[in-house]
Amino acid sequence: DVQLQASGGGLVQAGGSLRLSCAASGFAFGDYTIAWFRQAPGKRREGVACIMNSHNRTYHADSVKGRFSISSDNAKNTVYLQMNSLKPEDTAVYYCAARFGYGFQYFLGGDMDYWGKGTQVTVSS
Repeated sequence: DVQLQASGGGLVQAGGSLRLSCAASGFAFGDYTIAWFRQAPGKRREGVACIMNSHNRTYHADSVKGRFSISSDNAKNTVYLQMNSLKPEDTAVYYCAARFGYGFQYFLGGDMDYWGKGTQVTVSS
């Protein structure tokens, strides 16, 4: 069975840091694009960052560029999202998702093959 297990969320003060992890199983990790999305109450889901494992290329949304960094450990089938300089507007449930192949365009449309359960990130002011 395909599983995407997100962890690492929590409560942090503004300016602080968190590292989210997405542990994947049940598919050929190196052939997939793995992404982080987030959704705050009353807001649309937003694509935060993605990594195209087959090409080792990354993308970060403008809202997080320079503060967040996505990385992948293929030996552990795990993708990380290092979040620094957190702001209250980063508060959301964060989800990891996977799409076969070079899935950048699909990431932009939120059209992913697999989704994990989310992890809550709360940034206090």
